[in-house]
Amino acid sequence: MAKFVLAGKTDCPHYAKAELLADSLQRSLPNFTVHKISILPDDWKEWLEATCKRNGWKHEQSPLIWRELVDQGGKGMLLGGFSDFLEHCQDYYSITSDMPTDIMLSVAAENLETKMNLIMEEQHRLSLIQPLQIWISSALSPACHFLIPNLLSTEVFPQVSAICLHLLDPEGNEEALEWLRLETEDLALPLLHQVAIHTDLEQAFQKADVILLLDEWWSDDTENEDEEEKKRKVKGISDRYTEYGQLIDARAKKEVKVIVSGGSFVNLRCSLLVNNARSIDSRRFVTMATQLENEARAIIAKKLKVRPSDITDVIVWGNISGSFYIDLQRAKVFNYDGAIKGPPFFSQPVLQVFHDRKWLETEFQDFVRRQRAAVVSKTCQGAAMSAANGILTVLKAWNGTSTPDEVLSVGVLCSGHYNLPDGIVLSVPVTFTDGKWSTLFEVTVGDELKEKLQLSASELRQEKELGSENRMIVMNQEEA
Repeated sequence: MAKFVLAGKTDCPHYAKAELLADSLQRSLPNFTVHKISILPDDWKEWLEATCKRNGWKHEQSPLIWRELVDQGGKGMLLGGFSDFLEHCQDYYSITSDMPTDIMLSVAAENLETKMNLIMEEQHRLSLIQPLQIWISSALSPACHFLIPNLLSTEVFPQVSAICLHLLDPEGNEEALEWLRLETEDLALPLLHQVAIHTDLEQAFQKADVILLLDEWWSDDTENEDEEEKKRKVKGISDRYTEYGQLIDARAKKEVKVIVSGGSFVNLRCSLLVNNARSIDSRRFVTMATQLENEARAIIAKKLKVRPSDITDVIVWGNISGSFYIDLQRAKVFNYDGAIKGPPFFSQPVLQVFHDRKWLETEFQDFVRRQRAAVVSKTCQGAAMSAANGILTVLKAWNGTSTPDEVLSVGVLCSGHYNLPDGIVLSVPVTFTDGKWSTLFEVTVGDELKEKLQLSASELRQEKELGSENRMIVMNQEEA
């Protein structure tokens, strides 16, 4: 079988003549095939040099014609230009071409017009694609590596056909971000349209549909840090998230979904975003307590000798990275080996089968706190895999892929809920329906729980005041 490749400038008359000659041969010879490569005039020189360098050829004019050695392997055999191709056809197939010059020019003009029309059609097709714009801050954090492969899927975004992923890390290494971009592209995920990297805030959150903030402020000895160290840390958070909030307000879409992740000052960070993105509905900002929920489920499951997935509807109240409370009033257990048994869908209230209430109110609460602290002390960062899983869980619910009765603990701006002060972001139980979350009120909030929530609110007010105080000191110093 003879397979020829014809490449040339789109407006080249000799390319047009070679093209028609090859078409004639293809019609009359069953084993003759031709592949055509039409190159725009402005791109021809660069393309020709690259092709010749790659194959070790020398050729300077349009067209460039070679024969593919399909049966022998190896690189193609260069024929040359139009004259060489014509001579080859005359010698081997006794076919020639006597096309007049005016027809050659006409075909060349038609080729150029066709090529330009195809380019315009492709550009128009691409313009109709409106990719979802997802921004991830602190993209070099370990959580991001667990997050990306599962994030760009129809399971998380069921109504999306394409996603542009923006990897932001203001303190990051551009080379490391570039490697992450290449690694992401190599995943060949069906929804991935484009990956962009950013090491400054010049374009941050531009046209964002989804923003995932993975920033953390851990130190080597978080538990023993002094008051001055905490002030410096809160100042850094306040400065960064005040700027983030203002950028989101100016650049992101008004229906943006913002998730604040992590284990350090998450409620404060979410509150700062809400305060500084005033033109965006406060309900578009959440921080998730999913990690704490899952950690609590794992501890209870071990006690009841079931799988962590067999424990559901655990509620986390309060300050996710501070004074929180694990509430089991709605918690259920499946597949429990007790006196009462049923099919796999049968569940029982955890508080009915777990009788050591004192342990639940004391050691259990402390154990969840210690477990998180143990991870931080070993790694100086949050649990990356758990953080990624928590983000995915909240996004699925927010995008309508979870059941309406699924209860999640989410840090949101509490506007007088449960008699809590306004302007404070606290973790409360919510459900998601049609892309919106609603606070769950079918829960008992007794005096003891109210007291714990007031403690969390007071703690968060102090953090906000500390951040505001630091900012006022800096402003006064700048004015002086």
